[in-house]
Amino acid sequence: MTNDEIRLTQMAKRAGCAAKQPPGYLIPLLGKLAEISDPRVLVGSSTADDAAVYQLNDDLALVLTTDFFTPIVDRPYDFGAVAAANALSDVYAMGARPLTALNLVGFPDQLLGPEVLGDILRGASDKAREAGIDIVGGHTIKTDEPIFGLAVVGTVHPQKVLTNAKARPGDALILTKPIGLGIITTAAKQGEDRLEAIPKAIEVMKTLNRIASEVMVSAGANALTDVTGFGLLGHLRNMTTASQVGANVWLSQVPVLPAAWEYVRAGIAPGGTHANWRFLNSWVDYAPSLTKEEQLVLCDAQTSGGLFAAIPPSDTDRVLASLHEAGLTQAAMVGVVTADTSGRITVSRQP
Repeated sequence: MTNDEIRLTQMAKRAGCAAKQPPGYLIPLLGKLAEISDPRVLVGSSTADDAAVYQLNDDLALVLTTDFFTPIVDRPYDFGAVAAANALSDVYAMGARPLTALNLVGFPDQLLGPEVLGDILRGASDKAREAGIDIVGGHTIKTDEPIFGLAVVGTVHPQKVLTNAKARPGDALILTKPIGLGIITTAAKQGEDRLEAIPKAIEVMKTLNRIASEVMVSAGANALTDVTGFGLLGHLRNMTTASQVGANVWLSQVPVLPAAWEYVRAGIAPGGTHANWRFLNSWVDYAPSLTKEEQLVLCDAQTSGGLFAAIPPSDTDRVLASLHEAGLTQAAMVGVVTADTSGRITVSRQP
């Protein structure tokens, strides 16, 4: 069997960011951790942000993050590239630039040959080079399933950190990539991708959020996060609670990969998506006309999804034009931030 014939997803019970612990499990645990006392920690775990930020001096802070998971796609090279793009996204979501990275590897060497791991590492290395950095080392262990990701270090000016905690009422909510990735990759894993949507999904997942981050930094975004395992509404919930605001989201404006609609209506969605939906029922008010399937799409566990920004409303047209010109043609304004200090989210079909 050649590397291109290997189906890595068949070796994993759960795929990609859908393998992460769901928010209902993780967030209560984080709340029990000891408070961070080091004043140089600008961003820790208290707001469920994308990365930690540690100030070195008046002009320089480090951005620290790690992300790893089981295969979301079948080809080893693509798995490495998607995992690298996903890990790098956490740095971009802080308005920062990556500096270097380390590989994190779990590998079933009794089941797969070393050339498979070589292709995974090569895919990650090529994606890191595209981001302008090198992967300088790492660590491996033996596991029953393939596991791969990166620990990434980035840099940012301490006064220019973009967090998920400063969204303001009236801000426009901008999403830079379409959602539905978890549903489509689950269909492919189950052999149900009859619309052959996985190549487009892989293209979306392999796209770096570098340009999107640069646009948001230039626009003076008030808050920024990325959309991964907690889904669009889950990451928005983290933003609204951290910022002590609310939000309105309009389903009709949310970019969705078309095949995701057909698959979710056929009953296909990852377990992580259902876990997100259950958790978010305590935070989200859906319009009565929205079906369970439509709600699931908004909660879909993404891998290497887009950036999600709260920007001053006067900048909306300029930001969207810049994103579209850069090739992110499905970037869209999907809602607005409201003055509801409870963090609640309202979802309607139309603005």
